[in-house]
Amino acid sequence: MNHQPPPQPAFNARISPRGALDVLSRDEIARLGDASRGGLHELLRRCALAVLTTGSDSDDPRATQQRYPDFELRVLQQDRGIKIELKNAPSLAFVDGEIIRGVADLLYAVVRDIAYTAIEIQEGGKFDLGTSEGCTGAVFEILRNARVLRPHVEPNLVVCWGGHSIGRDEYVYTKKVGYELGLRRLDICTGCGPGAMKGPMKGATIAHAKQRRHNNRYIGITEPGIIAAESPNPIVNHLVIMPDIEKRLEAFVRLGHGFIVFPGGVGTAEEILYLLGLLLHPDNAGLPFPLVLTGPAASADYFAQIDRFLRATLGAAATSRYRIMIDQAAEVAAAMVKGVRQVREHRLDGHDAFFFNWSLRIPHEFQQPFVPSHEAMAALDLHRNQPPHQLAAHLRRAFSGIVAGNVKEDAMRRIEARGPFEIHGDPEVMQALDGLLAAFVGQRRMKISGDYRPCYQLRG
Repeated sequence: MNHQPPPQPAFNARISPRGALDVLSRDEIARLGDASRGGLHELLRRCALAVLTTGSDSDDPRATQQRYPDFELRVLQQDRGIKIELKNAPSLAFVDGEIIRGVADLLYAVVRDIAYTAIEIQEGGKFDLGTSEGCTGAVFEILRNARVLRPHVEPNLVVCWGGHSIGRDEYVYTKKVGYELGLRRLDICTGCGPGAMKGPMKGATIAHAKQRRHNNRYIGITEPGIIAAESPNPIVNHLVIMPDIEKRLEAFVRLGHGFIVFPGGVGTAEEILYLLGLLLHPDNAGLPFPLVLTGPAASADYFAQIDRFLRATLGAAATSRYRIMIDQAAEVAAAMVKGVRQVREHRLDGHDAFFFNWSLRIPHEFQQPFVPSHEAMAALDLHRNQPPHQLAAHLRRAFSGIVAGNVKEDAMRRIEARGPFEIHGDPEVMQALDGLLAAFVGQRRMKISGDYRPCYQLRG
């Protein structure tokens, strides 16, 4: 039986950026079109195809490539600026033969960030990425180049984390919370994908319209390995592609003023561990950082299990840094308003910027890119004879490797060749981890597409 997806209509087009993309140099354009010089062309092609399929409900990075194998993109230098030429592009990005404006904006963001990161950040020599200061400087410059750092604006950005594979009642609840946030004139930042990343933005759009509020920000922050599996949702109006997951996570915590976590899977657990690891560091002890875990009544057991896992691995000190609020959409939004107000006062007292959290201490072990090879996953130090913030950093890497094994093509290939990752640690830690991961599998929180085959084995 042939299970190949049916052929899809395709479009050819040339589009011009409308103020959303700076001019590019000849060298930048050459690099974007040359697969032999650092692989930028293939990276550009994959990320562009992801945004052109905005709204897709698949999390299989190979499916889109197989559906549109003849898609091609070129960046052209013209007398009046640049043009982006598309060949055999997905038809869902067009209406009546013209590309949808929001999709075009996301496409311009892809070109901007890939060119800037590769040439200015990774090769420019301006930042020493082997130091904590260099990593933070690079994150700042990427966000500034993307024009999401806004001075003279009161703190109002709420980061919403949660899974792309969630139930209908959970998705509806994320919209309710987003609506309550929007009524309170708060902007939204998410990982830009579907599910719990889309719901808050969708709810906020209605509330912002009711408040007659303009220039609303729906910021989506992603990275090349994720975007192919989680295409941006169509509400995102500021897309930023960070070079790796660690700089993506740092961008969230530097940019946001309050944080809400909805139900999710391993990616959401990774985000929780990253943030709690930072908040447990002694240098961040007095830092106001509003953090609420929330979901509908049906998700109460999910958060109880998350709470048990965190208590068993990181201890009670970790649980003191967040609140669990079940089925309380309006109260969650009110808590964010109160927390953001405290952040504002702290920034004023410390002469810190509203638009970038310079005062947050991020140790270098949280910033170093983690490549989830079989050797790296087996070498993770998941033992309790270390400070909680360091254990959190290692646990975060374990979840990052599982995310990669689930949805990132390079890790999927390694697992197909060598079998599942092996993860070792203290029996108590492994038992807590096994219980949490088994629950994620049973609740279908690992993947949207197809049956789930674990990409990991736990060894106590």
